Amino acid sequence: MIMAAEQTRLVERKAARYAGEVVYIYAFDVAYDTARKPIRELLGQPVAQFSVDGSKRSPRQLFFYRPQMIRLPPAERIGPFGAVRVERAIKLLPVGAISITVRVPFAVNHIEDLVAFHDLKFGASPLHDEVRMLAQDVVNELKEHFIRPQSQLPEEEAYTVFCIAAPVPGSNGESEKAENWFQLHRRQVAALLTQEGESQRLSKQESDESTGRYLSYYEDDLLVIDWDAALLIDEPRDFDETLYIMELANLQLAELEAYDRLLDEALERSYRDLAGQTMRSRVDILRELREIRVDMARFSDELSNITKFFGDWHLARIYEKLATRFHLGEWHRNIDGKIKTLADLYQLLKQDQTNRWMMILEVTIVLLFVIDLVILVMGLKH
Repeated sequence: MIMAAEQTRLVERKAARYAGEVVYIYAFDVAYDTARKPIRELLGQPVAQFSVDGSKRSPRQLFFYRPQMIRLPPAERIGPFGAVRVERAIKLLPVGAISITVRVPFAVNHIEDLVAFHDLKFGASPLHDEVRMLAQDVVNELKEHFIRPQSQLPEEEAYTVFCIAAPVPGSNGESEKAENWFQLHRRQVAALLTQEGESQRLSKQESDESTGRYLSYYEDDLLVIDWDAALLIDEPRDFDETLYIMELANLQLAELEAYDRLLDEALERSYRDLAGQTMRSRVDILRELREIRVDMARFSDELSNITKFFGDWHLARIYEKLATRFHLGEWHRNIDGKIKTLADLYQLLKQDQTNRWMMILEVTIVLLFVIDLVILVMGLKH
């Protein structure tokens, strides 16, 4: 029965104009950091080291950060157009974060049909809820490995990638160059990325804006990057390397948002402390500000390490486009500004503390001088 269903799916995929998979990427900031202890098993599955081989132009010494990961057994679900075989993977990052990817295959005749895969539901159960339950299971099992875990599972940073197997068919049914196909279907691609069911309603300005960041390496591959979603056309064996770059950029955005919230809370406490509205001592305030500065230095170093690329190569160009679309540079500048504000507050409190000690020393010296005079006068009288 199962083999018959698989054969039916294969026939349907061959008959459809577009076949591939929708990849849902979820990043969770679950802890302050991760203990450097080996993890051999998670959720009943062996933990392995993720690796990917670059197939396009790359430097002689290829560098990739390789996190620990597990692959869960495939699961049968009911998708928008029938039964699908869902694949799930979990990656563990050293910055106290996890990334979960869910891959759902599709076979459709029109690009507009893929809009149904936004906000995916398996029957009455949203994929979002299923992923959050999976993330909570990971946190519960690895709580001893996490340093200062979050009290509650935070909101995830999600990204959706529509991966179409190359080559794409043209109007005559034969293979067409990816860029030519893109120019002919640009409005439909924009509608897909912006989750619009009717592409005709989109203005040309919105269509150009949503699809303005795209890259191509070979004549049959293409990547279109938007804020919430992306379209990838490539050979299925080459999906993973591009998806991994997207996964890292999405994780970086989630971590930057988490640390931005942390800095907001620290600044709010510092302002209250400086205004004298709390009972905390200045020593405690200085200690906290110093710890935050150290934490941010460590965070910046580790986050940069997992998204580090060398050379002028295609995947680095993809990361650059993603960073621009996600406004990672603006996030970094915003956080750097808040760190500078904290540093200024630290220096202000430090200077104030120094002035207080100088005043105490001066008063002590004056008192010692007065005591010496009193002793001297008393001695002369006797």
